Amino acid sequence: MSMKKKIISNIYLKNGKAVSDPMAEIVFEIPAPELALKYANNHVDALFVTDLSTEDTEHELNLDVLKDICTKAEIPVIGAGNVKRMEDIKKLLYAGCKQAVLDYDTEAGISITEEVSLKFGKEKLLVKASDMLNLTAYIDQIEEYTCGVILDKVDELKVISFKECTKVPFYVNISGMKASALNFCKFKNCAGICGFAADASRVLNFKNELVENGLEIQTLDAAFDWADFKMNSDGMVPVIVQDYQTNEVLMMAYMNEEAYLQTLRTGKMTYYSRSRQELWLKGDTSGHFQYVKSLSADCDMDTILAKVSQIGAACHTGAHSCFFNEITTTEFENKNPTMVFEDVYNVIMDRKMHPKEGSYTNYLFDKGIDKILKKLGEEATEIVIAAKNPNSNEIKYEICDFLYHMMVLMAEKDVTWDEITKELAKR
Repeated sequence: MSMKKKIISNIYLKNGKAVSDPMAEIVFEIPAPELALKYANNHVDALFVTDLSTEDTEHELNLDVLKDICTKAEIPVIGAGNVKRMEDIKKLLYAGCKQAVLDYDTEAGISITEEVSLKFGKEKLLVKASDMLNLTAYIDQIEEYTCGVILDKVDELKVISFKECTKVPFYVNISGMKASALNFCKFKNCAGICGFAADASRVLNFKNELVENGLEIQTLDAAFDWADFKMNSDGMVPVIVQDYQTNEVLMMAYMNEEAYLQTLRTGKMTYYSRSRQELWLKGDTSGHFQYVKSLSADCDMDTILAKVSQIGAACHTGAHSCFFNEITTTEFENKNPTMVFEDVYNVIMDRKMHPKEGSYTNYLFDKGIDKILKKLGEEATEIVIAAKNPNSNEIKYEICDFLYHMMVLMAEKDVTWDEITKELAKR
């Protein structure tokens, strides 16, 4: 069975802006991170982001934008451009890229391959080249130290020539979503297509065209047919919708078979409106789309749990969740680690924005970064000392003190728990 092909959109960065191509003929008004999210929400499997800078100042600016892209996109990002030494690969990976690209059209890219592979792992490295001679001459090195190749600016004959000399997976970087991509995808070791689509919505149609031609493409494949579900008397199945990051319950609606199939085809949550007696694409009028992250069925196959990326509010009232009418509650202690961290961090941020007299947190903010770092260092030392004590309670208290001071530092440097958890999830 051949590998499932990926469709990857190109984003070129020049002076912190997204441009249409390496010649920077068109500068997009939409910020690059927003463009990345737009692609992600329209079924692109990954992003190929190229830094077009030649000077250090622009390079650092583009790296900052790249970090925002990696945070915003919610899909893998492949980073490339202005790579001359191992430190440049490190910067791309630390910015959040899943993989970094060595340019084999340059001597620098060829020469540092073994070094960066041994440092970061071959699964983190791809090679890019338009010069087929460099690829074929160094094919043993590419196969040993990298996990794939991006064939840049190539015609079909060159692709055929390259695929016959190696089994390494390769992507073909084309201009737009050309018809010739269909032929490239037929090659067994072609991992996918990198291209540019000005209209992100075209990507889905392009994928469907490839599927119709019998190719294995990354799509929303369903493990169950509609007939596998136990439907209610109206022929529908209830759907509980959660935020895929926080697990917050957003809403509940119903699907019929048409809504189920439409959801799988488009990747956007589609329901059946019982009041209007019609199919209902969530967000069609409000723009508050729900992009599918996962669909699961319960043990009885009579309810669907959907985890989604929610744009805007889920509720027609403008509330983020439909479940805001509290009926009754008992006093309880929230022990969800993520929510506890967020709650404490939010209190610290509130102190930063609205200082309170006598607040120790405001005392630290007033004294500045050096005082915060001094306290953080002291608390780290206290953890080390407590770890030598056989009583585990002491280390528990010291870790809590350290985490509090760490969150003060996070607030001082405007680093959020969302950014921290996303970075941890990549490791």
